[in-house]
Amino acid sequence: MPEDKPKIRKVYVFVEETHEEMGNRLSKPTRKTAAAAVFKNPFCGKYQEDLSLLYQYSEELGVLLTQKAVAALGIAPEAVQSYGKAAISGGRGELEHCAALMHPALGKPMRANVGGGKALIPSAKKMGYPGAAIDVPLGHKDAAFVRSHFDAMEVRLPDAPREDELVLVVSVTDSGRPQPRVGGLQVEEIKGEDGLR
Repeated sequence: MPEDKPKIRKVYVFVEETHEEMGNRLSKPTRKTAAAAVFKNPFCGKYQEDLSLLYQYSEELGVLLTQKAVAALGIAPEAVQSYGKAAISGGRGELEHCAALMHPALGKPMRANVGGGKALIPSAKKMGYPGAAIDVPLGHKDAAFVRSHFDAMEVRLPDAPREDELVLVVSVTDSGRPQPRVGGLQVEEIKGEDGLR
């Protein structure tokens, strides 16, 4: 019988700060962080039609990981500018297990812990093995058309996922890319009405 709560083996938190780009010192470093949980896949090695248990897991893990990611930046939740999510399944799971983890049940705790968020949360999923990397896509939390915030953060866990594990990753930033200059909607122009503009 699967456990009602995720059986977590490890939690990782990463912070990436960029201080200089192309020889230009940034007036303020751009920062992104990711928090990842490694836990046992309750449906390892067997087909399961109803994946709603993973929705439950993602809701609980969404609170934990988003709070850890925001705390790693040392900012108020409202100061988060962009977000993203990703999942990796070990070899005895399936891609649909990753999709179930990134169900809208995850979006609710993520948004609640970043002071809102009208835009869709970008996501990525893959099958993997210990040390496999995943690029967590990032987008502005209130307006998807803000090109300066189209980005990603690579996450690689040295010992996960094992064959019977899943990894869930939440990533947030306090800024866009360093030196953005490809046009598009500017942060100060965001209306935040429809999640697009």
